[in-house]
Amino acid sequence: MNPARLILPALRSEALSGFAHEASRIADALEIGVGGFIIFGGTVESVRRLTADLMRRAGRPLLLASDLERGAGQQIAGLTEFPPPLALASLGDPAVVRWAAAVTAQEARAVGINWVFAPVADLDILADNPIVQTRAFGADANQVATCVRHWVEGCQAAGALACAKHYPGHGRTTVDSHITLPVVEASAAALRASDLLPFTVAIESGVASIMTAHVAYPSLDASGLPATLSRTLLGELRGRSRFDGLVVTDALIMDGALLGRRESDAAVEAIQAGADLLLYPNDPHRVRDALQAALSSGAISQARLEESMGRYDRALAIATAPTPPVTRGPFESAEALADALLKGGMARGTPPSLTGPLDLIVVDDDVGGPYPPGPSDYAHRALGPELIGRYTGGSRVVMVFIEPRAWKGRSGFGAGTREALSHHGSGADLIVLFGHPRLLADLPSQAPVLLAWHRQRLMQEAVARWLRQRLG
Repeated sequence: MNPARLILPALRSEALSGFAHEASRIADALEIGVGGFIIFGGTVESVRRLTADLMRRAGRPLLLASDLERGAGQQIAGLTEFPPPLALASLGDPAVVRWAAAVTAQEARAVGINWVFAPVADLDILADNPIVQTRAFGADANQVATCVRHWVEGCQAAGALACAKHYPGHGRTTVDSHITLPVVEASAAALRASDLLPFTVAIESGVASIMTAHVAYPSLDASGLPATLSRTLLGELRGRSRFDGLVVTDALIMDGALLGRRESDAAVEAIQAGADLLLYPNDPHRVRDALQAALSSGAISQARLEESMGRYDRALAIATAPTPPVTRGPFESAEALADALLKGGMARGTPPSLTGPLDLIVVDDDVGGPYPPGPSDYAHRALGPELIGRYTGGSRVVMVFIEPRAWKGRSGFGAGTREALSHHGSGADLIVLFGHPRLLADLPSQAPVLLAWHRQRLMQEAVARWLRQRLG
């Protein structure tokens, strides 16, 4: 029995080379016999080639996963991207969530991805949370649970595995688990009554997998260990919650899991605690060796490994089964959905009449981290030079981009963004907020505000259509 089957390394596309720079990593991972990969980025053609090549070289099926909370287009250029979960939930129609999940799964399977790391089952209950925000379906546990159920059922009926994350709930954290170990001090009663409810409903809905949080919950496990390494919490998931699907760790490159231990030690502890698959370690070879040593010494029993391998095999059989036919949804396209969001999207004031050419100003809070954000000029391109002209006397529209990004370590505007908003916002005829609606209170002027949710191309181009309709 090869413990490397429990390891899922990461493969990242680069703008110029695609996945070519990952050749040695791929060769090493396949040589030791990993169980699959998590894939970041790429185009339809490059991902389709990659996944087919991985399966051919492995000579066996693989679990091929990706973070697709906003649709397959979140990672793969050319596929459909959806607005973030909070925006989907704002429409109050579960059919929208189910449709988005089904389209995501169908498109993922079409390029060889069979495991969707969604839905987010966390609650958006703390304004200071730096990493959840619009990625969650909302703050109300019952409403979130309903959306989670429809996402799980829509995704899995369309042929891909779903994954509820981040158990037992990342919504109460005020620091980011990428950079430290968050500690949630809420009582066990509060957590069980709210945060855990969406995961319970996901399990009842037959979710194939659950991803753990690198977060400590002292009221649920006094050891102070993150859930990923907690025998108590994962034992409760298996026992009290009766979940027998795959448990996958959050990325093992994150400090929330590594604080005070080596990556290989964290991997062994996670398997000992009850996790099945180890996501995104930096050194898969060393992790495999550590698992093998733990198995040889008895630190991990053969029975514990066989449990995880059995779950892996069952999930793999489902993930590689033929896909069902495509089904229609409540909107003709994601673009029509985006237009519907903007139709009722005035978060403050009424839609203004605008005079062109527009003075279109960008204030971007998302620049400066290790991974560059998507372009901020899709609206400019869609409107064209005839409708945009600085200092021509047209209406001033300030476009504010702010999304949850791990490197920020905060939820609100940075100092530079606040300064730019103070400078540009006072004379604005309209502010377009590509972010969480609660940030409305931090905008420095009383200009009308259009809520556009996220900087993605989908919403920028929808804003361009909205602006064009209001130009006199």
